[in-house]
Amino acid sequence: MAQLSDDCFAFGGELLRTKDALLQLDQRLHVVTGTETIPLKGAVGRILANNIISPIAVPPHDNAAVDGYALRYSDLSSDTDTKLTLIGRVAAGDACSTIVGTGEVMRIFTGAAMPKGADTVLMQEDCKEEEGTVIVPPGIKKGANFRFSGEDIAAGDRILESGSLLRPQEIGLLASTGQTTVPVYKKLRVALFSTGNEVRDIGQDLPAGHIYDANRYSIAASLDRLGCLSDDLGILADSHDVIRDRLLDISKTHDLIMTSGGVSTGEEDHIRSAVAKIGQIHFWRLAIRPGRPIALGQVGQIPFIGLPGNPVAVLVTFMIFARPAILKLGGCRKIAPVYYKVRAGFSLRKKLGRREWLRVTIKMAKDGFPVAYKFQRDGAGILTSLVESEGLVELPEDLTELTPGSIVEYLPFNEVG
Repeated sequence: MAQLSDDCFAFGGELLRTKDALLQLDQRLHVVTGTETIPLKGAVGRILANNIISPIAVPPHDNAAVDGYALRYSDLSSDTDTKLTLIGRVAAGDACSTIVGTGEVMRIFTGAAMPKGADTVLMQEDCKEEEGTVIVPPGIKKGANFRFSGEDIAAGDRILESGSLLRPQEIGLLASTGQTTVPVYKKLRVALFSTGNEVRDIGQDLPAGHIYDANRYSIAASLDRLGCLSDDLGILADSHDVIRDRLLDISKTHDLIMTSGGVSTGEEDHIRSAVAKIGQIHFWRLAIRPGRPIALGQVGQIPFIGLPGNPVAVLVTFMIFARPAILKLGGCRKIAPVYYKVRAGFSLRKKLGRREWLRVTIKMAKDGFPVAYKFQRDGAGILTSLVESEGLVELPEDLTELTPGSIVEYLPFNEVG
């Protein structure tokens, strides 16, 4: 069982700012999963566990970039047409032993190995073939349409670094060097449950005063998008003893424990007190909106993330805090999403010292610059606001008033899954 070092979320302070919280996550968390070697097919979405060195050059031989004619640049006239003798043809995959000599030219096709002696390729539409000769116009540059061996990758190059997330382009790069298998980190094992006597699972009856559990399903879906192995433990009763015993049990078999609800100050918020009793709660109040409280701690040496109970706050805090933590624990090197500059299309007043995320849609202004428009209803329980929005605008702690036209940071949902 891989373990996490003690004090992994020891942030300190009464109200921690977002930047400091994320810095602590990055500095204190480390990889908690082992490694395995899997077939290249099926490796997309996994995290690379070792550096990859290419055993071959790509392309492995000099080749033509277009369909045309391979020739010697020194044979060409700089100001008039040049007539060259056609001595053969070479297609992709052909083994060519012919040498192009002075005054000679070969028909060649895209990807075909360049014949010895030739150093330039002219596109077929620029030339004229007649009676065993090829007429070449002036003006071509030496080396045109010529792809050199190793132009993309040289043998011995490090083509990917450990910690890289394998996207389709990385899979293609590995395939281009002949890799059949790839070393990756094992999937993070995450235990997930909700609490609340008022919470019912989908498919059950819904008595008066009860709600369906949306949070557990949105978190599980988010974990799946990150390539985790999520173990859905359902809904636990609001009982300190029940929650404590379950936490102790799952801490022996998982890499991370995640919950929703039960981490505030209410008498029925038992998760935080249970974790504190058998482990540590290092921090549970951030200067943010939505999302306070969010509990960060550990049970034994297993990290614990307790997300808020409101559905919007759950997903926002998952995107901003849980996602980078999960990526770091799972071996990923790049854990921070990319923000983009947009103009605000609305005005707003906010509290000093608190970082906020607003749900927005993007429209293009007449000058081509993207403009963010705030969703009208911003309650922490309005899930439709996330469905009908395209991303989040982040407002820093020192901002108190936003006016239309101001430049703001925009985080599209597709950056965070």
